Amino acid sequence: MRFQDKVAVVTGAAGGIGTAIAQRLASEGARVVVTDVNGGGVEATAAAIRATGGKARGLAADISKVEGCKSIIADTLATEGRIDVLCNNAGINRRGPLLSLTAEDWDLSFAVNIDAMFHLCQAALPSMIAQGGGAVVNTASQWGLHPAPNHIAYNVTKAVVASFTQNLARDYAPQKIRVNAVCPGEIHTPMLEAGVRRSGRTIAELDRLVPFGRIGRPEEVAALVAFLASDEAAFMCGSLVEITGAQAVA
Repeated sequence: MRFQDKVAVVTGAAGGIGTAIAQRLASEGARVVVTDVNGGGVEATAAAIRATGGKARGLAADISKVEGCKSIIADTLATEGRIDVLCNNAGINRRGPLLSLTAEDWDLSFAVNIDAMFHLCQAALPSMIAQGGGAVVNTASQWGLHPAPNHIAYNVTKAVVASFTQNLARDYAPQKIRVNAVCPGEIHTPMLEAGVRRSGRTIAELDRLVPFGRIGRPEEVAALVAFLASDEAAFMCGSLVEITGAQAVA
């Protein structure tokens, strides 16, 4: 129960890695605010957590808008009184090389993957500092460190997530704000399945590309996030932790 009496906010929690993070934190005692633009999805995730004895509340919000980000933090502080863990997990992937992308693809990628993280952290950090500390865990990507072909918008924004993480950590470590990022490789999520369908490949083919013998699972990323957010990782600040099964980027 590493998060007993603590409050966690998890974005992008209507499915995939975000749902797994919310479930893991709740299973260890956190009161979890489950947020996503998908209102039905957040309610389903929160209900599933409560059904297993956890504490969770669904909060639908569009983090591509400044107002949506601010409302998540304001609502959580008004309802829960504090924020101990902020998991900036939400992200989108507009696939393709530069000339195949629209300006909207590019702008939305930055709005969701980067700008939302800025606005959420800016809104949450004052209360974390006032209470004596907190943990921020961002979801970057292996592709943000080692770019994959034909994913320039995703790769660039995830590289910015990595840089943002290290910069924020350096600036606010003196206030005991620990900021780290997970950098997953291929993880079996709805986003990955959609990409597989478009490419005509199969999950089995992806499994064979991973030295460990299979792609990752959302709950494995969630376990790493929980560690980084916990007091067990008290001296980890500014770390970018890859979780890839030893797979190199193709």
